Amino acid sequence: METLLREMEDFAALHHVPIINERGRQAFLQVVQEARPQRVLEIGTAIGYSSLLMAMHGAEDIEITTLELSDERIRTAQGYIDRSAYAGRIRIIGGDAAENLTKLQLTGQKFDFVFIDAAKGQYVDYFHKIQPMLADNATILADNVLFRGYVKGDVPTPRRFKTIVKRLREYIGLVSQPPFVTEILENGDGLAVTRRVL
Repeated sequence: METLLREMEDFAALHHVPIINERGRQAFLQVVQEARPQRVLEIGTAIGYSSLLMAMHGAEDIEITTLELSDERIRTAQGYIDRSAYAGRIRIIGGDAAENLTKLQLTGQKFDFVFIDAAKGQYVDYFHKIQPMLADNATILADNVLFRGYVKGDVPTPRRFKTIVKRLREYIGLVSQPPFVTEILENGDGLAVTRRVL
C-alpha cells in the first residue's frame, strides 16, 4: 500500500491534483484513527487518496461512499482503488455532490464519519444536506477551512476569494453551535473536526 500511496502522491504533484497535504495528513490520520469509522461518506474523491487512507486506518469492516464530479478523476481514482486491498469497500458516485447528497438522503443510510473536501463555497449546503444522514456518534471532518490564512486573522482577502472566505466563516459558525462542537486544527490549510454532543 505504501508504494501505491507514494505513486498517488507523485501523480498528484505532477498533475496539480489537490490531495490532503503533508502537514495536514498526520492530523487527518489521527482523527480517523480515533474515530475508527465503519460507514464513511466522503464529498470530493479527487484521485482516491484520502479514501484509501481512511480505508487503511478505519474499522476492519469499513465501507466508504465517495462523491466526485469529474469523470476523469473518477477513472483515475477507480484505477488506484482497484489496485488496492480495499476495492470492494469503496464506492464512487459520479455527478454533482449536492444532487447526490439529496438522493442519498432517500436511502436512509447513516454515516458515522463524513469527510468534506470539495467546493469550498458549498460547505454550508453540504452540511445541511448531511445532517439527516449522521449517526448519533458521527464525526465530520472538513478540510481547507482556513483557506490560505484568509478565514482567520487580519490578512486582506483578494476579491476573487471573498465569497469562499465568507461561506467558510459561515460554515465554522454553523458547526460551532449546539448540538455540535468543533475544533479547528491549523495543520495544513485547516481541518475542522466536528462532533455532535447528544
